[in-house]
Amino acid sequence: MTDGWDWRRPGDAPAPAAPPEVGGQPAATPGYPVDREASPWWSDALTDPWRDPAAPAAVVVPLPSHSGTEPEPVSDPDAPGRPRLREVLLIPLVTALLAGALGGALGYALAVRGGGAAGTVLGADPGQAPALAQRRPESLAAVAERVLPSVVTVRVSSLGGTSEGSGFIASADGHVITNDHVVAGGTGRASVIFNDGTSSPAKLVGQDPESDIAVMKVERSGLRPVEFGDSDALAVGDPVLAIGSPLSLTNTVTAGIVSALDRTMQAGEPGGPVRYYAAIQTDAAVNHGNSGGPLVDAAGRVIGVNSTIKSLVSEGQEAGNIGLAFAIPINQAKRVTQDIIGTGKARRTVIGAQVGGPNAAVPGGGVRLESVEPSGPAQAAGLKAGDVVLRLNGRPMTEPSDLIALVRKFAPGSVVTVEYRRGSSRQNASVTLAADAK
Repeated sequence: MTDGWDWRRPGDAPAPAAPPEVGGQPAATPGYPVDREASPWWSDALTDPWRDPAAPAAVVVPLPSHSGTEPEPVSDPDAPGRPRLREVLLIPLVTALLAGALGGALGYALAVRGGGAAGTVLGADPGQAPALAQRRPESLAAVAERVLPSVVTVRVSSLGGTSEGSGFIASADGHVITNDHVVAGGTGRASVIFNDGTSSPAKLVGQDPESDIAVMKVERSGLRPVEFGDSDALAVGDPVLAIGSPLSLTNTVTAGIVSALDRTMQAGEPGGPVRYYAAIQTDAAVNHGNSGGPLVDAAGRVIGVNSTIKSLVSEGQEAGNIGLAFAIPINQAKRVTQDIIGTGKARRTVIGAQVGGPNAAVPGGGVRLESVEPSGPAQAAGLKAGDVVLRLNGRPMTEPSDLIALVRKFAPGSVVTVEYRRGSSRQNASVTLAADAK
């Protein structure tokens, strides 16, 4: 038994010691070979002068036993691994949502700024609307807005089908003014269609073929009548609006100016009455279906009743607008309407003289009186047959129809100045017009 110390006396021969065992294997000691490959802990400890001679020169770690079951493998949470199905689906979904949100935000920003491709911004920064876009009360748009609720479409059944034209509300109790040629020949029921699309039956109150004015009546409350202007106060160049239902296009508004005044018209269908009136000429677009609709001034007041147009088409063909439209002056139309409502018929203004015949139009201007009625207005003013009327209230006479149309423009009892020539002398006469006896 040893205690790790060498108890031999000096001079004794050293006894070889068995190599110690560590982990069942001999340790490296002097005099014993060492397997460097088998001992991973090899060092220079054997030459250490302070080393315990009995201590092993290497620590041998026993190999792990392979007996029993394998331990459960543990994965490193920080190590990259194969993505799971949920992660595979979640990543593109989140990406799509972010892309959509970003695209929507960019689209909204571009839309607000009015931008287009490559960030282009169209137009200037919004500012106050210009005066012409503010629809002030005197603007044409504001005028149309005020007048349209008072304009109607007139439909009358006849043997040939349905006649359609325009009209406007003249009184709060339901009187409607239109053209005589719109209702002429009607044999069935009549109706009016209002601005809001509703309709009501209409009854014909009366008509005057020679002035081309007719009056209808509807039973409806809450109607808004038009405001009447003064056609005698018009001037060439005044702005006007024509409102009606051309070619069945209801609530149509066209704009123009007064092109001429006192444009004498002689119109009528074959076999029908001849209509005479001193019309307001306008270049506002007027077509079939505008007949009977209002011509209004810049203040929205009715100053005429659209009646007829001039066209370049041959007789029997469908005429269209070429900028030559004519309206009956409202002062004349209003007077005829009041007569029809009051008595059922209109009075006709006369001068008490006849014009016509092959020599009626005089070269150089003027119309010759063919005859003068006894006790009539012309005779009372001193006019005689054969006199040549040169002017009526300053308006030159060139055709017989000029005298007839201008006389009918005035109300019975009006006093007009007639400039005439008798022989070689020129004279003036004041004539008080009268109503005929019919």
